[in-house]
Amino acid sequence: MRYHNITKDDMLNGDGLRVVLWVAGCGHHCEECQNPVTWDSEGGIPFEKKDKEELFAQLEKSYVSGITFSGGDPLFPTNEPEVLALAKEIRREFPGKTIWLYTGYLWEYVKNREIAKYIDVLVDGPYVKQLRDTKLFWRGSANQRVIDVRESLESGKVVLHCG
Repeated sequence: MRYHNITKDDMLNGDGLRVVLWVAGCGHHCEECQNPVTWDSEGGIPFEKKDKEELFAQLEKSYVSGITFSGGDPLFPTNEPEVLALAKEIRREFPGKTIWLYTGYLWEYVKNREIAKYIDVLVDGPYVKQLRDTKLFWRGSANQRVIDVRESLESGKVVLHCG
């Protein structure tokens, strides 16, 4: 897996202060995407042991609420195996932290992936320029949903995260 950035003390990509991993690789290519530089799966830099250590050092801080996976797309085929492995390890090592994931895929696809068992909140769907709304929390366009994954899996229907 490759990535572009690790953002610390982020307040825009989920509840509370978070650490954000911006992965490289996305096949959605949304018109007017905020991060087109992340589309190329060969872009950015390799995600290595030192980078994981940096993420975990942030998660050890009591005031950090959790991690957000964004990009690019964490579920892009070259990313999903490592994002899944990281999510599993974070869930085990930091059970009190939340895991958010942004993806252009819809919940109906994600709910059947193994990753769904390890994330708390999913922001799903591609960015749609015509549905852009700057008043929305944690998403760029009105078609995107902020989904409470655990509640949705338990109920069998989409339950939106209220924050």
